[in-house]
Amino acid sequence: MYAIIETGGKQYRVEEGSILNVELLTAEVGSEVGFEKVLAVKKDNKLQVGQPYLDGATVSGKVLDHGKGKKIIVFKFKAKKNYRRKQGHRQPFTRILIDKIEL
Repeated sequence: MYAIIETGGKQYRVEEGSILNVELLTAEVGSEVGFEKVLAVKKDNKLQVGQPYLDGATVSGKVLDHGKGKKIIVFKFKAKKNYRRKQGHRQPFTRILIDKIEL
């Protein structure tokens, strides 16, 4: 059984017991979070797809921790103008353990 959820402008395929990194949520570590934007659920070889979301379907999980992703370098450059700007960025994320998929 798996579900496709939407959070933070991205879509994720999740199963019960899976761990995933999503865009930063305001939930505390150890608290429960629920996702109501469920796009599809596959259970017993039967796929149910929403228009755009499934009514009554929820996915619940537990916040494991918060962190920052790998650093990327943002480098701006203009030729022949002596213009160079170097900046680093680390995207914050929330790590979630998926507990239950309800339909």
